[in-house]
Amino acid sequence: MTVPAGRIPAAPAPRRRPGARPRLAPKRRRGRVRTRAEYLALRVVMGLLGALPLSLALRLGELGALLAYALDVSHRRVGMANLGVAFPERPLRERRRILRRSFLNLGYMAAELAHLPGLSDQQLRDMVRFEDEAWWQQAVGWERSTGVLALSGHFGNWELLVFAHGKRGYPVHMVHRAIANPLVDRWLSELRRRAGTRMIRKSAGAGGVLQALHERGLLVLPIDQNSTRGLGVFVDFFGVPASTNSGMARIALRTDAPIVPAFIVREGRSARHRVHVLPILQVERTGDPAEDV
Repeated sequence: MTVPAGRIPAAPAPRRRPGARPRLAPKRRRGRVRTRAEYLALRVVMGLLGALPLSLALRLGELGALLAYALDVSHRRVGMANLGVAFPERPLRERRRILRRSFLNLGYMAAELAHLPGLSDQQLRDMVRFEDEAWWQQAVGWERSTGVLALSGHFGNWELLVFAHGKRGYPVHMVHRAIANPLVDRWLSELRRRAGTRMIRKSAGAGGVLQALHERGLLVLPIDQNSTRGLGVFVDFFGVPASTNSGMARIALRTDAPIVPAFIVREGRSARHRVHVLPILQVERTGDPAEDV
């Protein structure tokens, strides 16, 4: 082959053997390795916690949470900054105590989640006591033509809140935003489905939500996460404007579905919880859709 003067011939492309897998770029390969490593670590930890008695698993979860609090500097810094905004009048020592308890709650949650698949209905009833359940009875009355909107957030063991409702016979549907790790997301979705919870992908739009209400289900839609532009409205949260998801308000205005606030509270360091169900929220219409939302 004749090569013009001053030019270097390009190296021939390497031949790939028949059946050989294409090589991944280093960055993408590292991403896949990290995804699998995170999932494997989760399954090992949850398997260990699930093999222990629940009381011992709670103490191990507590120990892991305290270790995470000590080592996870970045999340600790973010948490302290947020608590400074929410409770500027409280002393630094108290804010640190609140943040430490938040970490502990995640440790307790991990221990309880590991045991959920093996709990009998009676064991779950012993763990979770409902306060003012009459509000649910009123909201889900069979004379209604639509479902119920459950107003809640990431408070206490929120996974147990949904799980307990499903086990009590409420047809639960949950709007779900996918977790970044697809393997972890699939595992958590399967755990929720075991309790009878139907998952509605956030990307499914209004169709899945309206179908759930048409089936007179209990629709759980956490609203305490930052909302993207165009989907939220700014409301004061601890005195600071925060973009809040307006989806539940829009759905209630469109369907007349009742909104019932419900939250779960842990009793001390135990695996016992109380579900507080509050009165049905009244939806007001002024004739101005934006103002109503």
